[in-house]
Amino acid sequence: MPEKLLFEKSAPGRRGVTFPTESLEGFSVESVLPKQFQRESELDLPELSENELMRHYTRLSQKSYGVDTGFYPLGSCTMKYNPKIHEDVARFSGFSDIHPLQPEKTVQGALMLLHHLETLLCEIAGMARVSLQPVAGAQGEMTGMLITRAYHAAMGRQRKHVIIPDSAHGTNPASAHLSGYTIKTVKSNSEGVIDLEDLKRVVDDDTAALMLTNPNTLGLFERQIGEVVNTVHAAGALVYLDGANLNAVLGLTRPGDMGFDIVHFNLHKTFSTPHGGGGPGAGPVGVADHLTAYLPSPSIEKKGEHFFFDANRPQSIGRVHSFYGNFGILVRAYTYIRRLGAEGLSAISRNTIINANYLKKRLESAYNIPMKRPCMHEFILSAKAFREKGIHAWDIAKRLIDYGFYPPTVNFPLIVPESLMIEAPESEARETLDDFANALLEIRKEIDNSPEKLTQAPQSQEVGRMNEVLAARQLNVRFEKIP
Repeated sequence: MPEKLLFEKSAPGRRGVTFPTESLEGFSVESVLPKQFQRESELDLPELSENELMRHYTRLSQKSYGVDTGFYPLGSCTMKYNPKIHEDVARFSGFSDIHPLQPEKTVQGALMLLHHLETLLCEIAGMARVSLQPVAGAQGEMTGMLITRAYHAAMGRQRKHVIIPDSAHGTNPASAHLSGYTIKTVKSNSEGVIDLEDLKRVVDDDTAALMLTNPNTLGLFERQIGEVVNTVHAAGALVYLDGANLNAVLGLTRPGDMGFDIVHFNLHKTFSTPHGGGGPGAGPVGVADHLTAYLPSPSIEKKGEHFFFDANRPQSIGRVHSFYGNFGILVRAYTYIRRLGAEGLSAISRNTIINANYLKKRLESAYNIPMKRPCMHEFILSAKAFREKGIHAWDIAKRLIDYGFYPPTVNFPLIVPESLMIEAPESEARETLDDFANALLEIRKEIDNSPEKLTQAPQSQEVGRMNEVLAARQLNVRFEKIP
């Protein structure tokens, strides 16, 4: 039965808490809140008992799908399980009860953690310095583009465009555009990686940077990365790594060793901190030695045994976020790295590659997999062949909900029609992957025998299929009081 709204459950005079009347004797609201700031009418709130309130929110929480309740096969998102020890550490009073405006000498432990986290990220990525300020991957991208702009300005040149593969995340062109660049697209070849000849065609003396994801959004490693980097560097441009897919290369290779000048980390993906629903996130940016002067200010430095903020950075692009990033998320990521160590981090990559290829192998006989070579952390299915039956990628995704699974990413990357992008993080067991594969195999049978089960899905939820096109074009978000 659908959960009623609190206003529907409300009954006049019902209370979840009562206050001793004697404690209010002689009290006046005006003594704490001047008359001009008081409401002219009663605040209309639902009236419920404590147990009604608790049961309501407990039931709502049980309707929510989360990483603690099920598998997220969201390609390009790396939605892995978040170990609960991270929550314990983030709640240490020395971390949770401090304020960013405290004197530096009173928060030395927090500054030491941040300084050490930067050191670890530099080692992981092969970078010279890292700024922990950006609070999202997209903000990390824009920070990287602003660093690119500052670098070229210091070199006495004004570059005009940024090259981005046709398979890239949509935030890449957005970040470059917001930083003042126009976009040039480099095509993918038949193998799903950068077409070197097309790259050589689009790169020129006005190129500021190439923004590249490696492994790319098809889950494929750019094998010719050395030649790609050399081509861009030969034009005096920088090479930027979108680190969204770092989960596949941890401990196996490093962006700095590949020749990247700038990289952003999605700590909330790769290093297992809670994310989704708009935040919180962490998108630190690492740079090679020749770009360290342009990193955001302030940086965290160490003199002797003292840690401090250094704002004396004349070539810095300035501050990109208030204070110093999402501190609680940085604490969780630090905990994750320290618990696993070097061997554990490389095991992450090996296990996620095994998981992805295992799923891919189980599904290849039933679905079209455009890229045949072994994948890294994710792979692509295409539902293009089912169009003649009236079935699209989103129908398969919605039908998965009826089987108890969160849908994968659909219709991305755009270069694969009717794509389903599936990622199987290292935190998932083989049994979970088998259950997911079996569901997709059953859905494949339904496409042939009962396609209406897909076109009418989901049917297991309180709210069924919505008109998403209408919702996008006629967005109408409002609150209506229940009579």
